[in-house]
Amino acid sequence: MTKVVFVEANGARHEVQARDGRSLMQAAVQNAVPGIDADCGGKCLCATCHVILPPDWYARLGGPNPQEQEMLNPTPERTPTSRLSCQIQVSDALEGLVVQLPAFQM
Repeated sequence: MTKVVFVEANGARHEVQARDGRSLMQAAVQNAVPGIDADCGGKCLCATCHVILPPDWYARLGGPNPQEQEMLNPTPERTPTSRLSCQIQVSDALEGLVVQLPAFQM
């Protein structure tokens, strides 16, 4: 299990124990993190699991793939370090990751 923190736009923090091998989106949904709706179920067909990574984590994890990029393009509050949490796989390497949730998803 890997500790990950989701931070709402209002500053509320949700620390979760994420199961390795699953997506960050699945960890949020399984722990009832508000703002991660996951309407498409993790198929990278919507942007309801948008998260904003700190720059250092974005550099470590890399940018979005082309399909993810397409889903993020029209997303309000997109930043240079935006990702879809359904496309980020949980592993021990994510221990301590803190992601920001955009206000529009709340």
